[in-house]
Amino acid sequence: MNSAKTILIVDDEEDLRSVTAEALKRDGFNVVTAIDGEVGLSEALKYKPDLILLDVVMPVMDGLEMLKKLREDSWGKSANVIILSAHDDIKSVGNAYDNEISNYIIKADSSLGEIVAKVHEVLKTAS
Repeated sequence: MNSAKTILIVDDEEDLRSVTAEALKRDGFNVVTAIDGEVGLSEALKYKPDLILLDVVMPVMDGLEMLKKLREDSWGKSANVIILSAHDDIKSVGNAYDNEISNYIIKADSSLGEIVAKVHEVLKTAS
């Protein structure tokens, strides 16, 4: 049985999604990806990943809406979620923390290595 942790990346930016997925795979994680919040919610409930990296601004369903719907599910209410966003305004960050996220990462301020390190840190504290 594969004991690798599963990470779901929900981001409409294909380049960022694929680069992040590759970095996490190299680090030994199983990775599932989704292009928007609607697909992300479906994949989250299907795979029940150990952690979700979630963008905020996306078409169809944005990340905060997906997060609210995820929290309505019995499994999803305690799922580990890291917001990975370009938005660093107080309102966006506050809204995300209102939905009990594990962390909030500003894309422009973080390297790929820092994102992977944060995933490890959140999973370590969650287990």
